[in-house]
Amino acid sequence: MVGQGRGEQIPFRRSEFDVLRTITTRWEDEDVYGHINNVVYYSFFDTAVNGFLIEATGSDIRRLDAVGLVAETQCEFLRELGFPGDVHAGLAITRIGTSSIVYRIGLFQGDSDEPAAIGRFVHVYVDATTRAVTPIPEAIRAAVGPLVVRQASAIGESSAS
Repeated sequence: MVGQGRGEQIPFRRSEFDVLRTITTRWEDEDVYGHINNVVYYSFFDTAVNGFLIEATGSDIRRLDAVGLVAETQCEFLRELGFPGDVHAGLAITRIGTSSIVYRIGLFQGDSDEPAAIGRFVHVYVDATTRAVTPIPEAIRAAVGPLVVRQASAIGESSAS
């Protein structure tokens, strides 16, 4: 998908994502139709994003004064994922605001450079106690900064703050 930013391209292929996280599939992820059930893709998104944030910040993000709550998710299913086999989740940031981060996530399996799914995952930061919207913690902003690929909303990215 063409967009503005690094290389004039919003990541789509595995090779275009700077960060890839490995997620091991489980027996229970596969449904009666013989593929990973669609709801599990959303779990992969959550696992990839939060695993990255924990590793990149070196802290337990659940204990910060502000926490990221999922405000929106979206998935474009392109092909099946299956068990057994690791899933590789590519992470990029398509928008970072004052209190929200929009992630682009590609799910890959095997050696394919083509994604099985492309997702959108939005974190809105709130005070851990009051749940009032608050600015993104500096530790999180520093961790995701290198993943920002663009700030424009050329392909339907919302302008949530």
